[in-house]
Amino acid sequence: MADLPFHDKGDFDDADRGFIAKLSPAVIKTTDGRVIWDNDSYAFLQEECPETAHPSLWRQSQLCARQGLYEVTDGVYQVRGLDLSNMTLVEGATGVIVIDPLISTECAAAALKLYRDHRGDRPVTAVIYTHSHSDHFGGVRGVTDGNVPILAPGGFMDHAVSENVYAGPAMTRRAVYLYGPALSRSPEGQIGCGLGLTVSTGSMSLIPPTVEIVRTGHEERIDGVSVVFQPTPGTEAPAEMNILFPAHRALCLAENATHNQHNLLSLRGAEVRDARVWARYLTEAVALFADRADVAFASHHWPTWGRDAIVRFLEQQRDMYAYLHDQTLRLINKGLTAAEIAEAVHMPPELEQSWHTHGYHGSVSHNVKAIYQRYLGWFDGNPAHLWEHPPRESAIRYVECLGGGSAVVAFARRYIDENDLRFAAQLLNQAVFADEGNKEARDLLAEVYTRLGHGAENATWRNFYLMGALELTDGIVPATMEATALDLFAALSVEQIFDSIAIRVNGPRAWHERLSIDWHLTDLGRRHRTLLSNGALIQQPDPQDELADLTLRLTKAQLVGLLAGKGVEGVEREGDTTVLQRLVAVLDRPVPDFAIVTA
Repeated sequence: MADLPFHDKGDFDDADRGFIAKLSPAVIKTTDGRVIWDNDSYAFLQEECPETAHPSLWRQSQLCARQGLYEVTDGVYQVRGLDLSNMTLVEGATGVIVIDPLISTECAAAALKLYRDHRGDRPVTAVIYTHSHSDHFGGVRGVTDGNVPILAPGGFMDHAVSENVYAGPAMTRRAVYLYGPALSRSPEGQIGCGLGLTVSTGSMSLIPPTVEIVRTGHEERIDGVSVVFQPTPGTEAPAEMNILFPAHRALCLAENATHNQHNLLSLRGAEVRDARVWARYLTEAVALFADRADVAFASHHWPTWGRDAIVRFLEQQRDMYAYLHDQTLRLINKGLTAAEIAEAVHMPPELEQSWHTHGYHGSVSHNVKAIYQRYLGWFDGNPAHLWEHPPRESAIRYVECLGGGSAVVAFARRYIDENDLRFAAQLLNQAVFADEGNKEARDLLAEVYTRLGHGAENATWRNFYLMGALELTDGIVPATMEATALDLFAALSVEQIFDSIAIRVNGPRAWHERLSIDWHLTDLGRRHRTLLSNGALIQQPDPQDELADLTLRLTKAQLVGLLAGKGVEGVEREGDTTVLQRLVAVLDRPVPDFAIVTA
C-alpha cells in the first residue's frame, strides 16, 4: 500500500480537465417521481479515506464520482457521472453525434439536456453504440426516436438481446451483490463499482442499428464528420469496436481500455472473455491510431491526452491482459489449479505502479480463474473433486467431523484472531450451510464478510462481501424481476424467443407430456414448430411433416404479447386448444430471491 503513488495527482487533473458544468442537483427521476440516479448521495467521497475502505478503491471512487459536462477536445464532449457509463457527443455540420446513450432513457435525456444547455439546441444526427452491453445503448430513446442513422459493431443485435436472456434471472439476482443497491451509500457501505458508481434504474430501450461495422478501416462520413472503425469482437464484449475521429485527432476506446483492470468474467456471470484477443486488438489499436490521435477517451472514466501518454496507457493495458493470459497458461501446463494460479500470479512492478491496471472491477485473482475456466473448465483433474456432495450436504459432514457447530465457531474465532479472515469465512460458511439457525455462526460470518469488504481494493468484491453480511443479518434482498424492456424483448429473434421458453420447462414434470404447436408468423411469412418431447422443448423452422396438435396464426408482436401474458385474443387457433395450457403448466417461473450465503 505504501508503495502506491498516492502523491501522483495526474488522474485527478485529467478527470477535471475540460470541465464546463455540473447537473445540480445530480438527481434524476422518472415522471412519477421515482429516483433512478443520485450522484449527490456519494458526496461523502469528498472526505479523507476512512478505515472502512481500501485507500486505493476510495481514490478510484473519488474519481468516478466527478460528474458533469466536459470538453474532451474541440467539438468532442462527454457527460460523466450521470450513469454507470459516459455519454460522448461529437459535433457535426448540422447537429451532434451521440456515442453510448447510457442505461436509462431518463439519464440519457438529462445528459443531452445538460449538453444543450451549454452548447446549444443541436439536433441528434446519429447514434453510435460502441458495444453490446446495456449501459451503452439502453437510454437511446432518451436522445432519439430512431429517425437517424444508428451504427454498431457486427453481431450487435444478437449479443445485445441474448447475453442476459437465457441466464438473466440468475444474473439479475447476482447483480444485487455486484452493485450492492441495498447497501447504504456511505463509508461503511457501497462506494462504487470500479467502472463508475452504480447502475441507473430507469426505463431501458433499444433501437436496432441501421449500419453494422464488420471491417477494420471501415470509414463513414456522418453529419460531415469522418469516422474510422476498428471492430474488436471477443474483447470486453462479444460485439465491440474502437473508433477514430481523424479531424478531431480523437480516439474512442469503447470499454477496451479503461482506468482499471476489467473483468474477464463478471462476478454476476457471463461468457468468459478472451484475454489473448483483447491484448492483440490493443496492439492493433496502437499501430492503427497512435500517430493519428492526441486524445483517447472511453465509455467509462476520463480521457488520456498526448501521444506518448496514450501509447503508454494502451501498451500497459495490453501487457496486463497478455501477461494474465500467458502466465495462467504457463502455470496450467505446470499442473497448477485455478486457485493455486490465482495465488501465484502478480502484476509486474511497472504495471503495479500504474493505477489503471489495478483491479477495481476485475481482479488478478478472479481473472486468472476465468482464463483457467476458458481453457479447462470447472474440473481441476483431481478425482476427489469429480463427484463432491452439494454444498449443504458437504457442510453437514464437515461440521460433524469438526465436532459440531460450536466447535467450528471456536475454530473460526481462532483464525480471526490470527487475521486469517479468508479461512475463517470458509469455516463459518460450513457452519451456516450445515445449520442456518446457528445465529452465532451467522453473526460472526457477517462480521468477517464486513471486514473482508472494508479491506477490498476491488469494488465488486467489496459489494459482494457487504451484501453477504447484510443478507446474513437482515435476510434476502430479492432481485427486482421487472419485465424485460419491450424494445429488448421485441428484438429477440423467433429462435431466441422459443429458446427462452425452452429453458423454463420443468423437465421431470414434462417427462410424460408430448405435444406440438405450429406457430405461423404471418408478418414474417415463417412457420415454427415447437415439440415437447421427453421433457425438452424442441423447435424446428418450416417443418414439412404431419400436422401439429395446435396451429396458431399470429404476428411476431402477438407472440411477444402472448409470452408477456396478454392472452390469445386476436390469435387464430386450429386444433386442440388445451395444448397451450398443457405447455404453460410445465413452465417454471424464475426465482428472484434464491439463497446465496445460506443453503
